[in-house]
Amino acid sequence: MALHSMRKTRECWSFIRALHKGPEAAPVPQVPEHTQLSWILTCMVRLPRLQHLHQWKAKTARQKHDGTVGLLTYPVLQAADILLYKSTHVPVGEDQVQHMELVQDLARGFNKKYGEFFPEPKSILTSMKKVKSLRDPSAKMSKSDPDKLATVRITDSPEEIVQKFRKAVTDFTSEVTYDPASRPGVSNLVAIHSAVSGLPVEEVVRQGAGIDTARYKLLVADAVIEKFAPIKSELEKLKLDKDHVEKVLQAGSAKAKELAYPVCQEVKKLVGLL
Repeated sequence: MALHSMRKTRECWSFIRALHKGPEAAPVPQVPEHTQLSWILTCMVRLPRLQHLHQWKAKTARQKHDGTVGLLTYPVLQAADILLYKSTHVPVGEDQVQHMELVQDLARGFNKKYGEFFPEPKSILTSMKKVKSLRDPSAKMSKSDPDKLATVRITDSPEEIVQKFRKAVTDFTSEVTYDPASRPGVSNLVAIHSAVSGLPVEEVVRQGAGIDTARYKLLVADAVIEKFAPIKSELEKLKLDKDHVEKVLQAGSAKAKELAYPVCQEVKKLVGLL
């Protein structure tokens, strides 16, 4: 499990670096203060509060109510990840807003009991708050979806991306319009097209006038491929420079530890563990 986690950390950092052209991102693969604060926060949250979270209910339903304690308490670990660095603003998708409310509640509850310590972080939502599944536009696009055609990955080949958009669920009307309530499938394609092109939805629909949905799917696929191309190129470069990735991970761990340690120590003092 540890080796798997470290491999996923390297992959995750490579994705972040490929997307981010500013200063080096600081990953946190080996900072025990995250789990230490998570345990303290877990002692402050009631069981029903976690059981009522939408993602817990959805995932346990798919797993036939065989969800683990780790899955149940994962939002508390997310809260620790945020509060440990006294974050004030967090970019999230719409599906994580409820988890952010838990973070705010935990910060508020801790401050009420031990004095003002944690800021209550605010959510930052992008214009496209949620990407929907290509196979079920009523559900979000998820990397854990068992239907491989439902999710587009940055690492997909151009051929795979085209195939997924060809198979995207739409309806029997060939016109390109944006009406999420009555035409969720086509509207999802329009939203994706808008997001990767940077154009307003209205402009995307205007450009799609006179194009049937079969051709429009290919147009969206091409736009996604074009958007992903430079990111994939940067990922390939990082894969060839493993020493650089390792050095950044180590430096990031040291920097994160430097920030996290004093905060966690102060929390332990406040709750009586030190």
